[in-house]
Amino acid sequence: MQFSSDLERQLSGYGLTTAHILYRLPDFESVLQTYVWQDYDLAPGFPEMHKFLDFWQSNLDGPLHSVRYSHQRLIGPNEWRRVIGELRLH
Repeated sequence: MQFSSDLERQLSGYGLTTAHILYRLPDFESVLQTYVWQDYDLAPGFPEMHKFLDFWQSNLDGPLHSVRYSHQRLIGPNEWRRVIGELRLH
């Protein structure tokens, strides 16, 4: 599904996912390096994050050590409400 804006993604249920990735350096496997990835994704399946991790494992040399992630929906149905009137103060 193609979205033209981040707002459309958020209204469709996407939330902000942040993954903290630890990986081993190819030449020094005892040394861990860190990488932070962030994108809009759908919980609980996380297809965008899995697509990125699959790309990492197939195309990059540094083997993954661990992945920690967090997810937060930024807009939910309870945040929208109908406004009945308007009060103006000068």
